[in-house]
Amino acid sequence: MLSTLLKAKLHMGSISQAELWYDGSCAIDSNLLDLAGLSEFEKIDIYNVNNGERLTTYIIKAEAGSGIISMNGAAARKCQVGDRIIIAAYAQYEIDEVVEHKPRLIYLHADNSVDRTTNTIPVQTL
Repeated sequence: MLSTLLKAKLHMGSISQAELWYDGSCAIDSNLLDLAGLSEFEKIDIYNVNNGERLTTYIIKAEAGSGIISMNGAAARKCQVGDRIIIAAYAQYEIDEVVEHKPRLIYLHADNSVDRTTNTIPVQTL
């Protein structure tokens, strides 16, 4: 049996561009993709912290070191430049892999530079 778990997350990135008539759906700085272990054309979910919109799309590469996170095509209608977002990718794992699984969690500053990386989320308390 397979379980679907979080593979990687880019947390609190900022939309740097919104291009309604550009091919592709979400362009992401290729350095961030490498750090998170994400691939071009990989399926992602995007959660817009500013307006609550949630959408599923795919990745295209943006220039390395550019800090670009661009919502393109129809996805551009779900955000505005400057909106803070969470980008999540999921993968399926065998049950025996679940215990040892650690996602790649990349926390970003407002300019999409890396604040920190980790592979755990603290236990939520009151």
